[in-house]
Amino acid sequence: MTTEEYLALERKSKTKHEFYAGRAFAMAGTSSVHSTICFNLARILGNALLGKPCQPFGMDLRLKVSVNGLYTYPDVMVVCGEPLFEDAHGDTLLNPTVIFEVLSASTEAYDRGRKFAMYAALDSLAGYVLVTQDQMRVEHFAREGVDDWHLTAYKAPTDTVGLVSIGCNPTLAEIYGRVEFGPPGPLRAVSDETP
Repeated sequence: MTTEEYLALERKSKTKHEFYAGRAFAMAGTSSVHSTICFNLARILGNALLGKPCQPFGMDLRLKVSVNGLYTYPDVMVVCGEPLFEDAHGDTLLNPTVIFEVLSASTEAYDRGRKFAMYAALDSLAGYVLVTQDQMRVEHFAREGVDDWHLTAYKAPTDTVGLVSIGCNPTLAEIYGRVEFGPPGPLRAVSDETP
């Protein structure tokens, strides 16, 4: 499938698809916990960035990584400065400053590995934040050079995620507001079946 065919179909589809190397991959639905965390992030960022030169976007906005041709839908993105879009449709962002992904069992290995490597090709990207949904844990990868990333992990409700690149410092208590964790499940192997 060509990029043009993908975009034409995607703009009519009720299901979101990731696209890479000529293939489209249907994206799975989300859990209530995943949805709650995404909503919390969008609300926190929206309130914190109001009147500032950075703007958050939710999971319905598509992202294109121009260098490698990946089209995908991050859970939350923030752009500082003027958002750049692929075309006049305004539905495919090109220049996120920070990307947030809420991890699930089916996507964790991909989000940590191959997808992060593809995101890192974005010159605009200053931060990548992974939020675990079955326990309180946030990992922030901050870019310190072209290929240098510094990881800081947070686990306590009072921990503050220092998002210097966008001037926002949410606590884990805010990110996980209204989320109730059940007992820990069994250890699981995570597959990397997506692109």
